[in-house]
Amino acid sequence: MKPDCIEKSLEIDAPVTRVWHALTDYREFGEWFGVRLEGPFRAGEESLGGMTHPGYEDLPWRAVIQEIDPEQYFAFTWHPYAIDPKVDYSEEVPTLVEFRLQPSPRGGTFLELSECGFNDLPDARAGEALRRNEAGWTQQLKNIAAYVAQHPVAA
Repeated sequence: MKPDCIEKSLEIDAPVTRVWHALTDYREFGEWFGVRLEGPFRAGEESLGGMTHPGYEDLPWRAVIQEIDPEQYFAFTWHPYAIDPKVDYSEEVPTLVEFRLQPSPRGGTFLELSECGFNDLPDARAGEALRRNEAGWTQQLKNIAAYVAQHPVAA
């Protein structure tokens, strides 16, 4: 059976409130994630913008915010590794990206990430999307930790 999910976790040396703000404020999210978003995240609404990550600047950002449970849970759906501008990904079932936050005993934050639904993608894309996002999320967790360390106070 093919893997359906990516699961990662990281302890960040910052309080939950700080990590939460970096994760859910659209401007801060854009800084560490590499995207310029048009407006705040709102549950049930589409988040639009453009990628700023080098090499992907021409790609749009589209996600639907599924749930925002302050300082605990943030989730969105999107079309993973949707990088071919000639392909319409809108007919594909999106994957679900979830972030869970918990305070760590040392005063920091345990951040857990999962992205599930890769088995619902077309076979021609599923494996590549999973591999690319596996590596991508490893880097993005490093990015948010570095961002919070460099910006200990919310913007």
